[in-house]
Amino acid sequence: MKEYRLTDWLPTTKKEMELRGWDELDVILFSGDAYVDHPSFGAAVIGRLLEAQGLRVAIVPQPNWRDDLRDFKKLGRPRLFFGVSAGCMDSMVNKYTANKRLRSEDAYTPDGRHDMRPEYPTIVYTQILKKLWPDVPVIIGGIEASLRRLTHYDYWQDTVRKSILIESGADLLVYGMGEKPITDLCQRMKETPYIPTDIPQTVYMVKGKQAIPLSISKKEDIVLHSHEACLSDKKKEAENFRFIEEESNKYEAARILQHAGNSTVVVNPPYPPMTQGELDISFDLPYTRLPHPKYKGKRIPAFDMIKFSVNLHRGCFGGCAFCTISAHQGKFIVSRSKESILREAKAITEMPDFKGYLSDLGGPSANMYAMHGTDLDKCRKCKRPSCIHPKVCPNLNTDHSPLLDIYHAVDALPGIKKSFIGSGVRYDLLLHESKDPAINRSTREYTRELIAKHVSGRLKVAPEHTSDQVLHIMRKPSFAQFYDFKKIFDKVNKELNLRQQIIPYFISSHPGCTAEDMAELAVITKRLDFHLEQVQDFTPTPMTVATEAWYTGYHPYTLQPIFSAKTQREKLAQRMFFFWYKPEERRAIIQELKRMGRSDLIDKLYGR
Repeated sequence: MKEYRLTDWLPTTKKEMELRGWDELDVILFSGDAYVDHPSFGAAVIGRLLEAQGLRVAIVPQPNWRDDLRDFKKLGRPRLFFGVSAGCMDSMVNKYTANKRLRSEDAYTPDGRHDMRPEYPTIVYTQILKKLWPDVPVIIGGIEASLRRLTHYDYWQDTVRKSILIESGADLLVYGMGEKPITDLCQRMKETPYIPTDIPQTVYMVKGKQAIPLSISKKEDIVLHSHEACLSDKKKEAENFRFIEEESNKYEAARILQHAGNSTVVVNPPYPPMTQGELDISFDLPYTRLPHPKYKGKRIPAFDMIKFSVNLHRGCFGGCAFCTISAHQGKFIVSRSKESILREAKAITEMPDFKGYLSDLGGPSANMYAMHGTDLDKCRKCKRPSCIHPKVCPNLNTDHSPLLDIYHAVDALPGIKKSFIGSGVRYDLLLHESKDPAINRSTREYTRELIAKHVSGRLKVAPEHTSDQVLHIMRKPSFAQFYDFKKIFDKVNKELNLRQQIIPYFISSHPGCTAEDMAELAVITKRLDFHLEQVQDFTPTPMTVATEAWYTGYHPYTLQPIFSAKTQREKLAQRMFFFWYKPEERRAIIQELKRMGRSDLIDKLYGR
């Protein structure tokens, strides 16, 4: 085990700056999370990346915004800019449940304390910095800024809000995974102090009657309905979203403009997907992989969860209606090289408390590693938000053999007893029949090996619902595929004499879902002998199709009306069906079934 010194982390205080012999900083990053120097924590990634460019960087984790603001003043004025991120999660998802109750624990804070960050830290931190240092640029990024880059519905305030760039008063917003835009930005700002408007994957604001700079895209600008139009007409808000989603999932996207008051928000198109080499550089930076020493003796729940896990790739082409991954990471898969993955796995084996078990060899979806279009020219023209819905794209190479190769190489390392797959597995990819027999063989081999060697007693999968109509709106496969996969799972377990469980995730109150759909879900899951634990009430989060449908009442792609359970009573009436097996829910469920005229389901749930 390597012995670390305090200077092995990026500085967080004046004293730590002095230990490095620094009297001035180039960039100061403010983060809503604790500082964990690990590639799963965004502030650490950006900090290390800028350090690798020769810049002097510091991180101020979870600054106190309630006192005399000394945390915002202590490191002085940076030469280039302040960087602000709310952290690895949207702060409101982090703080509140779907029922708007305060969560008992903040996973990204020492000892799980829930009072260490404000609501909307991106806005709060930026406004403080702008008051203290009005002439220093503030660049915002991370998931909270990324998903709120244009007019969006905010569930917690139950209101339509402007771009977070306007609300915060920041100078520039970086959306998506920020390595490329922030690298380019720093290189440009080293030469000239002005903030450029032609960097891809950034959002800037043009005030009043100023001329809008020329587009960096070869395509014609897309002008969305204005913020004010969205406030007065929900259908226009829904209509906007289709363009936003399509452009964030294209190889070659158009620039997007939206007027709000006397300002225009300009969203530059994203960079093309990173190369494998670029992604490896990001993961191979000199992280200590540990929380900063100032948290000594304190538990950071999110770190405990990922401490012995390895992330293999970025991006997800599932395009699920309720998920924000493709809005932030994009649908194109960028995979790390085998060498980079093995280096990280080897570093984990050298940690003093590692007992030989990797908790996850995964990614946004566990089994999309190295998958891409066979003909990339077709991908360049494509605007489908999902490569596997309504059915698997014939141009998608679904070969699982590169992933199997990774599993074998990692498991062969000295010190690794077993590697588990903790990320969700897409069983529709495992059931897909390719035209290539070799690919089908690799998929069967992968499925068997996954079940036989990489399940820690329970395999997580996410059917999300049992109703095909609801699943279509969710952009998920038919529930019939879950039955098919469960048969394979049970068969392999029986052959190998394993007692493993399959743990399905389900969502209630999703747009298009009625109480009757949930009642039928209860009957089907009872038949399968599932006593559900992993359940979720739909939470509207910015920048998803489902949220726009939930708020506006229209599906953004068809502009047809769509039902959503919105009141507390409607939501609870759906959620209780998950727990049909609990005696305390029985009476309310029977009453609800009678109310909806489905007494036939009472016998199926509670008959002998």
